[in-house]
Order: sequence, then structure tokens, then C-alpha cells
Amino acid sequence: MSSLTAYIGLFLVAFGAATILPFQSEPVLIGLLVSGKFSVPGLLIVASVGNILGAVCNWVLGRFIDLFQDRAWFPVKKSSLERASGWYRRYGRWSLLLSWMPLFGDALTVIAGVLREPLWSFAILVTVAKTGRYLVLAAATLNTTAALGF
Repeated sequence: MSSLTAYIGLFLVAFGAATILPFQSEPVLIGLLVSGKFSVPGLLIVASVGNILGAVCNWVLGRFIDLFQDRAWFPVKKSSLERASGWYRRYGRWSLLLSWMPLFGDALTVIAGVLREPLWSFAILVTVAKTGRYLVLAAATLNTTAALGF
């Protein structure tokens, strides 16, 4: 696998994982980290940028949710949106620091758009959350592989 292919694949999976699509980027990132063939900062940047841009897509979806919510193909359940909306109303923009969480975090990013969170504050908090998650994941992976002698 070429480096470019690996980075593009990681970007696409990280992007998809941050949207309402059922993707997971962690196994791909861990696999690439464990291989030792790729730049750790490069992998972290690519995964973070992909994941952040996917969350921005959710925010845009939320801004225009009125156009899509009643469609049969719309994949976010009303109950998930209501739960995330409750969190968001209770904790405000700071709840976006939980945007890294599977499923629930995706709903939060949609709700941020629905409730008209400014894009600048959305982007800052989501960047902190998603990049932080990847940093912790990379540190844990690299420490574990070093401890096991890989």
C-alpha cells in the first residue's frame, strides 16, 4: 500500500466516521500506527482533519435539517436528536467536547447546527475534542506496542 493511498483511506474513513454514516476510524488509525510505516504526526493530522470536516458536514445537515428530517432515508433517529438536543440545551456549546463519542457525538454535531451554534465556536470545540481523542488513542497504542516489544 502506498503512503498516499493509506493517508487518503484514513482521511475518508475518519470523515465518514464523523458523519452519520456507520464508520469507525480507530481500527484504521491503530493499524497504520502499529505498522510503523507512516509518520505519527501525519496520521494524526489526516485523521483529525477528516474527522473535523465530517463533523462540519453534520453541522451543515443540522442547519438544513428541516428539509430532510421527515424523509425515510434520513438516518438519525428522532430520539437520538432529542437526547442530544437536551444535552446541548443543558450544557451549551461545551457539550461539543463530547463530539468524539460514537453515535451520541455525531448527534451533538447535528444538533449544534439545528440550534445555530456559530461555526467558529463549533470548529474550535470539535477540533479540541476530536484531535484530543486521536492523540490519546495514538499514545495508548504506541505505549502498548512499545511495552509488548513490537
